[in-house]
Amino acid sequence: MEQRFAGIIDLIKESRNNAIKSVNKELINLYWNVGGYIRQKLSASEWGDKTVDELAIYIKNNNPELKGFDRRGLYRMMQFYETYASQSIVSSARTYIHGVDNQSDKIVSSLGTQFEIQDIRNTILTQLSWTHHRTIFSRCKTDEEREFYLKISIKENYTVRELERQISAGLFERTMIGNTTLSTTLKEIHSDINKTFKDNYIFEFLNLPEPHNESDLQKGLIKQIKKFILELGKDFLFIDEEYKIQVGNSDFFVDLLFYHRGLQCLVVFELKADKFKPEHLGQLNFYLEALDRTVKKENEKPSIGILLCKDKDNEVVEYALSRSLSPTMVSEYKLQLPDKDMLQRKLHEIFANESSNQ
Repeated sequence: MEQRFAGIIDLIKESRNNAIKSVNKELINLYWNVGGYIRQKLSASEWGDKTVDELAIYIKNNNPELKGFDRRGLYRMMQFYETYASQSIVSSARTYIHGVDNQSDKIVSSLGTQFEIQDIRNTILTQLSWTHHRTIFSRCKTDEEREFYLKISIKENYTVRELERQISAGLFERTMIGNTTLSTTLKEIHSDINKTFKDNYIFEFLNLPEPHNESDLQKGLIKQIKKFILELGKDFLFIDEEYKIQVGNSDFFVDLLFYHRGLQCLVVFELKADKFKPEHLGQLNFYLEALDRTVKKENEKPSIGILLCKDKDNEVVEYALSRSLSPTMVSEYKLQLPDKDMLQRKLHEIFANESSNQ
């Protein structure tokens, strides 16, 4: 048994030493290779499930300082390898470490088969923690969904708890299904605006009563500003609530004012605790004009307005925005986490319809 497992123990120890320089990259790279090694042994029928149990026991008895290599941990590493081994996000940056005499470059079993160690340290996989990965490959069902959460976790610097919440909130499905209605002007200014704003937002953390008014919604969002920004995206910087704009001899107050670092512009959120009405846009357009004339700096792009309603009819929204000259959009909010199964069924229907129309 010692001879059979000596190579993998050497691999673990060597990677642990290198982890001093780059802990997470080495750790993810190690788990990848351990998972690949076990997968190869099982695929070649050199090992069975019992052998994996024996490996876990061997590590525990002979190297008790090595944590995370119990039976469950070893199978998670193999699942990690199987999940991404054929994906372009890995294959394009993965390299192989070649060697003839150095035992760390290759592991040869008693049956003569060779496992070639892979280096994935330059892939995006090493930019997330092992706990992030476990969350993603255990909860996401498709390659597209996994890649989505990999990239957005890196972009938004999600904690594990934030990632868990976004998966529960169906962020992937909502983004894919999103039928955001944008004004023509907004599309012209920001061609990829759909990546920044959502068609609907989930505020399950507010615990608002029904019915509630705009004041209740505004106070709840300010009280939970950290969670609100998580739902919006971390490029949003909060400026103020009830932001005062003076036009002539009159004072007007913007519900919520943000600045978006990526878009380099002010963003207004006007709150409506009822269904969208076309006349709501007039007030929002007025605020945008006032901000651009009196607040916006020369290096900034035109301000964007988001009308956040409790409900909306997309056809009514499309009509209302069709001739709008302001960079505006209309989104709706929900106070409960969505039914992910329903979202996934709807997403599958969209994919099926697209395939049948090709």
